[in-house]
Amino acid sequence: MVLIAPSLLSADFLKLGEQLALVESSADLIHLDVMDGHFVPNITFGPLLVSAAKRGCKLPLDVHLMIENASCYIDDFVKAGADRISIHVESSTHLDSTIKAIKAHGIKAGVALNPATPEEMLKYVIEEIDLVLVMSVNPGFGGQRFIPEALVKIAAVKAMIDRSNNQECLIAVDGGISDTTIKACHSAGARMFVAGSYVFSAADPKEAIRRLREAVGA
Repeated sequence: MVLIAPSLLSADFLKLGEQLALVESSADLIHLDVMDGHFVPNITFGPLLVSAAKRGCKLPLDVHLMIENASCYIDDFVKAGADRISIHVESSTHLDSTIKAIKAHGIKAGVALNPATPEEMLKYVIEEIDLVLVMSVNPGFGGQRFIPEALVKIAAVKAMIDRSNNQECLIAVDGGISDTTIKACHSAGARMFVAGSYVFSAADPKEAIRRLREAVGA
């Protein structure tokens, strides 16, 4: 299984409906990066845009919360239409409780790891989560270069999952994904790939997604 999730952060917001239509038939999910200017040095959007994306697209919405006090906003993003929500280890004082709060809504819960966040932070929640989102750039802005050390972390997370009772947990990678970097990430154990500028900056976003799948034989 390979899932491709175009990141709306790189889309043209003036043509949001058109941009969603360009990828709807070829992507598996839409990824939405929510940033508050505190947890990361950028401000993007909130529940209103998530709600607009829900109305404009039939694909599941993968919401990535890069915000402080993430637990306070779970209900808002669920109401807006999130089908899965990922939070950072550092953004919730009680990570386990926040994961349970997400799953109580009947949606999937993920945990995101920044480049400097060790995978050991997942030790006590790995069997509760549906997704581990490995950041292969420092979060905050799109279009950054892939950090090669992320491959070591992907492999380590894969080993952790293999040792757990949660074999269904998915590894996703976000940052610098292209038809070149996706190969190494796939080999390390990732099966979901968030691609922003590679898709939405392409002359043909649908063809860009096809190339990503072709690169890993999917």
